Amino acid sequence: MMAKGYGFGAEGDYKTAALGAVLWKMAECREGATGFMEDYTYDFAQGLVLGAHMLEVSPAFAAEKPRVEVHPLGIGGKQPPARLVFDGVEGEAIAVCMIDLGDRFRLVAAEIELVRLPKEMPNLPVARLMWKVKPSLEVGAAAWIYAGGGHHTVVSNALTMDDIRLFAKLTQTEIITIDESTNLDTFQLMLR
Repeated sequence: MMAKGYGFGAEGDYKTAALGAVLWKMAECREGATGFMEDYTYDFAQGLVLGAHMLEVSPAFAAEKPRVEVHPLGIGGKQPPARLVFDGVEGEAIAVCMIDLGDRFRLVAAEIELVRLPKEMPNLPVARLMWKVKPSLEVGAAAWIYAGGGHHTVVSNALTMDDIRLFAKLTQTEIITIDESTNLDTFQLMLR
């Protein structure tokens, strides 16, 4: 459904669902994918983020034809569900989340580079993307946390940071960006 533009946000995350639908529509006539993602785990040694979510990743991100596999889920006490299993595409992308600050919403947007998984992951039978955060995992993750960014995002390799800035301007939504030039000292001063 996400590949057709339906918004999705796991665990009742309505902001990510709404943002996903809007950003998908913005990217509709472009090459690439746009959809829900979750920071699943981190490889601090290589400076990588593994993005995945139990069953809900758009097949538009698949580097090759997804496989349908049945595996136990481990939660919910249900029969093992079928799920898509694939490794994601590579290339320049963005990760965007929307947070509620009580009196306003804030977009937190980061430039990322989708990369090939460094090794096979047979014990993680789900759809998965891996990326490098710019300018580095250490700086990018710290900036994301300082800005209040969540672990649910909309990832897009069809949209650019300029698209997100324009969206923020048109909707009068606060935006915080993280990119190759992010410096934590300057970033923290800007947030104040």
